[in-house]
Order: sequence, then C-alpha cells, then structure tokens
Amino acid sequence: MKKLLSTLVILLLLFFGCKSKFGVVEDLSNESFTLVNQKNETVKFPDLFKGKVAVVGYIFTNCPDICPLTTNNLRLIQKEINEQKIKNIEFVAISFDPEVDTPEVLKEYAELRNIDESNFTFLTGEKETIESLMKRIGIFAIPNDTTMINEKEIIFYVHTDRISLFDEQGKIRKNYPGSTINIEEITNDIIDLAE
Repeated sequence: MKKLLSTLVILLLLFFGCKSKFGVVEDLSNESFTLVNQKNETVKFPDLFKGKVAVVGYIFTNCPDICPLTTNNLRLIQKEINEQKIKNIEFVAISFDPEVDTPEVLKEYAELRNIDESNFTFLTGEKETIESLMKRIGIFAIPNDTTMINEKEIIFYVHTDRISLFDEQGKIRKNYPGSTINIEEITNDIIDLAE
C-alpha cells in the first residue's frame, strides 16, 4: 500500500509539474472588465489574453519615477521572452489614470518607449471600470500632488508598484515589485507557467 501511495504522489507531482508551485493570488477568470486599448479598440479584460500567460503592469503616463521603470521592465521581460522564442505570452499595461491616459496618449507613450506592440497592449477605460478593476486586483492609486504643465493640471499619484503574472485562465499566480523586478526570476516563472 505504501508503494502504491508513493507512486501516486510521484505521478501527481509529475503531472502537475511546475505550475503547482504557483498559488492563486486572485481569480479573475470569471470576471470581465470592458476597457479600451491604445488602438482605441474595445477589449475585455482578462479575456483578451485567455489561453495565454500574461505579464501585467499598472501605470499612469505622467508618473515621474516608478511607472517608467515598470514599463521598461515589461519591455525588457518581453525582449527576453521573445529572444527565447517563448510563444503565447502577452504583455499588458493598465493605466489607473483614465482621465488623462486616453488611447492616443497610451499609443504615444508606447512609441516613445520603443515598445514592440506585437504582443503588448496598453489599456484604459471608463473611470468607474478602472477603479473597480484596480480595487479587485488590489492596486491603490491615491492622488498626492499636482503641478501645472502647459497650463494643464497634472495629478501625481502615490500608488502600488506591481507587475502581476496571470495564467492562461485569468488567475493571478504571482506578484512582483514593478520597478525593481528581477528579470531572470520572472522570466523563469513565465517559462514554468507556460509549460
């Protein structure tokens, strides 16, 4: 009986492999948020990447510090994944400042940062929808300071610094610090989750 039980445990470990090392942080698999991408196309989140592993960051384009680092880290992870020819991986950056970050602003933001948009989507949407999504995922963005640029008020936020790794079903499997992420660690996690 002990041998049978040991064999069963080994088979289960082999069957579930590396994916079992990732717990479920949040399950969004049965939820749907209507958002707009940088091409001004309506999409459903997280449906837009169902069937693929997704690396998702949370930003606002007027951010002076953390968000440019997070966006660049997403770009570096994308570059590494593409160089290793790992398929079915999507990269997503969601703005929590939809009143400023229109599709046109996000498109320009991507172009200025030389983002390969072949598997990278920037998202915005209605304020209420974005707030609901951010609350659901646990991203906090609190207006902190304002400044005037070209006679336009710019709001700066104190916010959560995060990149999330989603599985193919729309479940968050792991969170990382967006601005200081270890590229090798998340790349290995993406490979493990994608297998």
